[in-house]
Formats: sequence, structure tokens, C-alpha cells
Amino acid sequence: MGNNKVKNIFIAATRQNDGKTTVSLGLISNFKKRYKEIGFIKPIGQRYLEEDGFKVDEDSVLIEDVCGIKCGIKDMSPVAVEKGFTEKYILHPKKEAISGQIKEAYGRVAENKDLVVIEGTGHAGVGSVFDHSNAYVAKLLDSKVILVSSGGIGRPIDEILLNKALFDAEGVELLGVIVNKVMPDKFDKIAKLVRQGLKRKGIEVLGVLPYHSCLSAPTISQIIEETGFELLSGKEGLNNIVVKIIVGAMGPHEAFSYISDRCLVITPGDREDIIMTALNCHMSGIRGCIKVSGIVLSGGIMPHPTVVGFANSANVPLMFSKLDTYKVASIIHDLTVKIRPTDKDKIEEVVGLIEKHVDLEKISDGM
Repeated sequence: MGNNKVKNIFIAATRQNDGKTTVSLGLISNFKKRYKEIGFIKPIGQRYLEEDGFKVDEDSVLIEDVCGIKCGIKDMSPVAVEKGFTEKYILHPKKEAISGQIKEAYGRVAENKDLVVIEGTGHAGVGSVFDHSNAYVAKLLDSKVILVSSGGIGRPIDEILLNKALFDAEGVELLGVIVNKVMPDKFDKIAKLVRQGLKRKGIEVLGVLPYHSCLSAPTISQIIEETGFELLSGKEGLNNIVVKIIVGAMGPHEAFSYISDRCLVITPGDREDIIMTALNCHMSGIRGCIKVSGIVLSGGIMPHPTVVGFANSANVPLMFSKLDTYKVASIIHDLTVKIRPTDKDKIEEVVGLIEKHVDLEKISDGM
């Protein structure tokens, strides 16, 4: 469609949060060495931001910012699935209108480009409810597909075959799969078995990526943004990464055993003993280099002003929530962590991972 010289690759996944954006970001950054002009489009977005008065998917904003892609932010994210979108569509279906919107935006994005990376949303069937499944959109844009799945053997292979069936039904070619988030201690075994298992089914494995906990770890800034907790002190630590959550329900003596580097301590605001233990571990270097990423005060209880002052001087973010400890821990545990343009270390990590573990040559030749 349009310019025949444009290569299209559609990035889909077996389920949400398997790493489509990570793969898109890594591929674009690495393909910049091979292709002069690269475009990006996420035809249908479900998590969007307000940008220049438009509702645009946050992944499009990330790619535009990090990869320096200038395709017009609205064209990079033509359809935003906002609240009530599905209900409205079922009552008044407008398939052609949505298809037209996507094709027009794609046409502008693809103009004078050598390669266009198209990011799907969720698995192959997502969007079927409004007649625009990922499989259908890949067909609409005349694109081959790379499927991203998360680590393991049995479940990923089952899910890859289920997704492939939907792409096959639309006549869309699956270029291959990238298996993401494989635990390092099982990496060699899983990489070997998954390649063998999928080869039997005629599916190419384009890469296997090891799991890096820091890529799934939220920053304090993200936690505040997603939860609405109030920041009392330590705004210098907003980019701190949280790799472990500790619920401070024990005595201070036991707390010493649990508090570790880059942890987030959740404790009721009246547990000044736990708060001070965490701050002391952070400040003193008693147990080597322990940097506490932040502390959430639960239960709507404020500690003594001296404690807040101490946290401030230690540059440890202190957050306040009216929710109980269990609720706070659950909300943070369930956060969907997306890479932000400011996450420079994470972005560097992603680009290196794709370069090292993905067969870029094979993808380029197959498109």
C-alpha cells in the first residue's frame, strides 16, 4: 500500500505487558544504523496522554521522544480507545471510518520512510469487539508480524500457536517470535527448548531476552503519578527505582534483616521506629551500601515533624496515603510499569538487550 519500498513490521504480543514497547523501542534504535528514515505508528491505543490537545497513546509519546521520530504525534496514535468507546461502537458500528482513520494516518507516517514499525495492543484478538483486531490491522497495513511472548516453555508456545491461528485466518505472515523475560538461571535451557518446540511447528525464534528486574521496576515518580500519594519530602529521589517492597509490620530489630538496597518501605505513619530504622540504614552504611528508594506512610497517620525533617535531610522520598498498609502494598504490586522518556538507564539497557539477543539481520531480510 502506498510506497512499495516501505518495509512494515507489526509488533504484537501473546498478552498485555509482554514487552511490545520494549521490543519496538529496541528495534527502532538498532535499525537506525540500517535504515535512514524510520516511522512509528500505534494504530489503536488504550493508555493515552493529552498531548497538544490530542489524546495520544503513551507509547507513541515515548518512541517519538526517545527515538527522535517525527511523524506527527496524532498520526502515530490515530485511534484512542477512551472510556465508552466500545459501548458506543457496538451501538453504532463504523468499521470503515476507523479503517480509514488508520490508513490515512499510516499513509502520512510512511511517507518517504524506509521502514515503519507498527505496534499492536495486546494479543492478536484485541480490538475484535470493534472489528479491528491486531490481526485485522496488520492485514490492513500489509505488514508481517513479530510476536512477543514472555518467558517459559509450555504456556508461551501454546499462546504463540493460538495467536498465529488468528494471523493465519487474516492471511498475515508471522515473521517469527521474540521470547521475553526469561529468568537468567533458566535462560540456556528455555532458549534451547523453546527454539526446538517452535521449530517443530514451523515458527522461527528471532530472539530470546533475559529478564531484567530493573526494567519492570517502577520509579518513585511513577508510583506517585499512578497512585496519587502525597509527597512529603525527598523530591530529589523521584527517579529512584524500586526493586523490592517491604511491609514494615515487624519490630525494628527484625527490620534490619529485611531492609535492602533500592527497597520501598510501607509502614503506618505512627511506626516511627520502623521509619527511623529505614532512614538509619540508608544514612549510616552499617550494612554496606543500602539506599532506601522511598517510604510510604499508610493509614492516614502523620509521623512526628522531626521524622519528616530527618527524611528530608536524607533525601529519601516520604509519601503519605490514607489507605491501609495492605491496600497500599497491593496497588504498588499491581502497577503496570511502562518505560518513560526520562528512564535513560532503562532505555540504554533495552537497546543493548535487543542488539545482543535478537537476530536483526533475519528480521531485516524477512520484511
